[in-house]
Amino acid sequence: MIRSARVVVIGGGVMGTSIAYHLALAGVEDVVLVERDELASGSTSRAAGGVRAQFSDELNIQLGARSLEAFARFKQEPGRDIDLHRVGYLFLLSTPEDVARFEASVQLQNDLGVPSRMMDPAEAQRLSPLISTDGLLAAAYSPDDGHCTPESVVHGYAAAARRHGATVLRNCAVTGIETWRDTITAVVTNQGRIVTDTVVCAAGAWSRSVGAMVGVDLPVEPLRRQIAVTEAVPDLPPKLPMTIDFSSSLYFHGEGPGLLLGMSDPDERPGFATDTHDRWIPRLYEAMERRAPALLDLRRTGGWAGLYEITPDHNALIGEASSCSRFLYATGFSGHGFLQGPAVGEVVRDLYLGRVPFVDISPLSVDRFSADALRPEVNLV
Repeated sequence: MIRSARVVVIGGGVMGTSIAYHLALAGVEDVVLVERDELASGSTSRAAGGVRAQFSDELNIQLGARSLEAFARFKQEPGRDIDLHRVGYLFLLSTPEDVARFEASVQLQNDLGVPSRMMDPAEAQRLSPLISTDGLLAAAYSPDDGHCTPESVVHGYAAAARRHGATVLRNCAVTGIETWRDTITAVVTNQGRIVTDTVVCAAGAWSRSVGAMVGVDLPVEPLRRQIAVTEAVPDLPPKLPMTIDFSSSLYFHGEGPGLLLGMSDPDERPGFATDTHDRWIPRLYEAMERRAPALLDLRRTGGWAGLYEITPDHNALIGEASSCSRFLYATGFSGHGFLQGPAVGEVVRDLYLGRVPFVDISPLSVDRFSADALRPEVNLV
């Protein structure tokens, strides 16, 4: 058991392993990552794997674009094949209001270097031939987006963090954080006590309880989301984009010879349950019938449930606590944490080192809620 550390990172998903990797790569000694279970065993392993820069919020666009660059070179550094498919994201739009919002988002994305564009329904159907264009007004598409394998990203970061001197402790649950006045002095785990003055909370849906250990309210709620996998699809286009019917949130992309698909469930209530159920299936089929009736003939062969980590404005919490010295946090990504993991690892590294990050992250501080400065994201899946 490690008895002391310069930095303790709590959480072994994409966010925690990316942060540990970037800290170790920067030469920070004695970085310790603690994960209460196995690496990627929380929300990361249950993600759909989508990666994109098509957002409505400038910060999210920048974090997404920066992460896409990192995913593209992941096989070289940190050095692992993540099965990246840059097939694009295709948002299908059925109301004038959504078309107007996405036109504004595309303009902002273009201003920031993202090659997204609007297209008509016929072109959208050429890209994603499983859809119906009935009632479709327009679509938004970016060829740089796509999907990859979340577990491979986590294990790639963890292995590289170890190579650069970090320690990764699995099956090591944090039970408390000791402080003296407003200063952290140690992290207490079921494997022993780690003396440290710095903690990074990257615990995803479980972050609120970690923040409470040092008196910091991280307003994160867990919300179950389900995914289904289908049998093989005959003549499935090899470049099928991640396709999202924005009005219903139905989405699908290629998964081997079949499809991975899902959508939100407005009847779901916050909680930590990750068992699967079929209560969402009638609504799923209704969305398929309207936008992608070809999917109705496919047999489901599997699926799973995972947790979104939701904040009040559906935007991330990234920063350093003002009430407790050297308590940093990166959580509450509300469904787009996996795709922002590489960039956020860089940002947290710079916050720790006192550097200026590549993007001003201060609007994502938890303090925005007490200041009534919410920062809503429109392009949610």
